[in-house]
Amino acid sequence: MASRKDIDGSASVPAFYGKELRWKREAAGRTLQETVQGSYFGVSYLSEIERGERRMPIELARHVDRLLGTDGFFERRCEDVQKARRGVHAEYFTQVLEAEPRARVIEEWNNALIPGLLQTPAYARAVINSTHPLDLPTEVDAKIDGRMKRAKLFDDPKKPEYWTILHESLLRQPIVPPTDMAEQLDNIAALARRRRIVPQILPWNAPTRAFMSLTLKFMEFNDAPPLLYTEGPYHGQTIDDPALVKPYRKAYDRLRAAALPPEASLAMIEDAAEDYRNGKRRD
Repeated sequence: MASRKDIDGSASVPAFYGKELRWKREAAGRTLQETVQGSYFGVSYLSEIERGERRMPIELARHVDRLLGTDGFFERRCEDVQKARRGVHAEYFTQVLEAEPRARVIEEWNNALIPGLLQTPAYARAVINSTHPLDLPTEVDAKIDGRMKRAKLFDDPKKPEYWTILHESLLRQPIVPPTDMAEQLDNIAALARRRRIVPQILPWNAPTRAFMSLTLKFMEFNDAPPLLYTEGPYHGQTIDDPALVKPYRKAYDRLRAAALPPEASLAMIEDAAEDYRNGKRRD
């Protein structure tokens, strides 16, 4: 049997919380299976909380407090852990932050902005300055850093499988100077050349208009139902009801069918990057 990995409680607030949870559970002589019994959560879910990888839902915290006799400790600390986990990110984005590293497949559609996971620092700065013009420079830098850390999931050569559909306007209507736009498109092309992402371009004259103004992000997992996330500049919503995810999934598939093939899309991205480098207009 593989040895159990120790938890470094000093690494983060979620890790400290998880280590305390494991200590209390084992002190009470409870297994993971015994601890989740009577709740709606599984063993793997609780184990990931103990390792600091997932947030503790308030209903599970209450269940644990009752079972272990911890006098409401885990319920009281739930909000602290959630705040620490999301860091500079918006509260509504917390579930996505937890889900992305665990996702087997991530698929996105966006017609307004390059997805956050693909953004370069210059592009991210332009987005943040536009949507949060009163942020201090240190706040902007922290948000950019948080976005770059999310993108480190592409350092794994196998996971996740990532597909993105981008509207052609994203190539032709830049929000950053030409040199920065060339760098942004080069970043997307480099990830595609490394076979870490599959980008597709939806042309201007595509025959579908389904959800043209609505961002869509799907995540699939080995041990959990799929998630759908959609957002605007100042709000976001995560949907995990399979009955609701399914029609959105079909709409996304129609967008994919209308988009250019990956090879032609990559060529268009690289051509656009070269044009920006050479000072040519994209219109």
